[in-house]
Amino acid sequence: MANTNRRGIPMPFVSRARRVEPPSPVAPAPVEEASSRRASMVDSAIYADGIRVASPATLAETYAALDRTRGGVAWIGLYRPSEHELMSLSEEFNLHPLAIEDAIVAHQRPKLERYDTVLFVVLKAANYLDAPEEVDFGELHVFVGPNFVITVRHSESPDLSHVRQRMEGEPELLALGPQAILYAIIDAVVDAYGPVVAGLANDIDEIETQVFGGDALVSRRIYELSREVIDFQRATHPLSAVMIALERGSAKYGVTQELERRLRDVADHLTQVNERVDAFRYLLRDILTVNSTLVSERQNEEMTRLAHSSHRQGEEVKKISSWAAILFTPTLIAGIYGMNFRNMPELQWPLGYPLAVLAMVVFSGVLYGIFKRRGWL
Repeated sequence: MANTNRRGIPMPFVSRARRVEPPSPVAPAPVEEASSRRASMVDSAIYADGIRVASPATLAETYAALDRTRGGVAWIGLYRPSEHELMSLSEEFNLHPLAIEDAIVAHQRPKLERYDTVLFVVLKAANYLDAPEEVDFGELHVFVGPNFVITVRHSESPDLSHVRQRMEGEPELLALGPQAILYAIIDAVVDAYGPVVAGLANDIDEIETQVFGGDALVSRRIYELSREVIDFQRATHPLSAVMIALERGSAKYGVTQELERRLRDVADHLTQVNERVDAFRYLLRDILTVNSTLVSERQNEEMTRLAHSSHRQGEEVKKISSWAAILFTPTLIAGIYGMNFRNMPELQWPLGYPLAVLAMVVFSGVLYGIFKRRGWL
């Protein structure tokens, strides 16, 4: 005989039935433990025909209220729940152990897994932070069954209170059941991608201005923004496969046409986001290439300027050296004859002075001609 939970739902994944033990007095839980468990439950509600009929404060009260409500749907919102709470939910709603393990460990990619009548969906929420110009990512796990939706958040985003308020304000949509709640959650996550896309586009515009303005630190910002875009791409691209899987299962699992149209609308918005993100990645790659080219051009211009400066300095050195050589010859002759030694025969020679001056002029002229021909003067 198949193992079932107390709702009579088959439990094929439970290896053994719970052992029935005689009732025993239950010691009250420590105040600290009870407080931590209550804190993990953000909100819990039972809905009937799209109307909130109960607001249980604990998981046990939620189970009891769902049992009492004919055709009711439970929506349980948890924030960083303990393993004890997840195991309690697993036992009550026949959640697959692998899905529970993913919910405990977290750090999963966006995906959709179906375990019999239970859907397990992982979503990546994104929020653009203006001050540090970064994208903050959050992870959300959603269990969707025939009469329940369980959301498990491991970060501050997304804020599902707005989703719950929206659904409670549209009872005709909420009356469509758990699949409608899943649609609203995915719609909120995808809508939150819009400000992220706008923030990234603004950052890219600023980077383009920096690139053509010659900012030396722009390369680092391009690299950091490229990493943000890649992380954002990892959050949005796998979600397309989730939407396709939901669309394929719509007819099989009795999803209404109205809900199908809404899911297709979300898929269209997601496609636009993915196209923009892909364009950002290619644009940043091109910007990095252009920046490298501009940096190389500036370096070449600097090298050319230094080469011209060195050339001018070399020309000046040639001129100075040439004139130094020209002036060296008469200086040498004048220096020799200025020693005034007594036994210098030229000192008494009448033509000594004219010849000395002539030698100075001739040698200087010859050197000037040589340097002029070589372009040194």
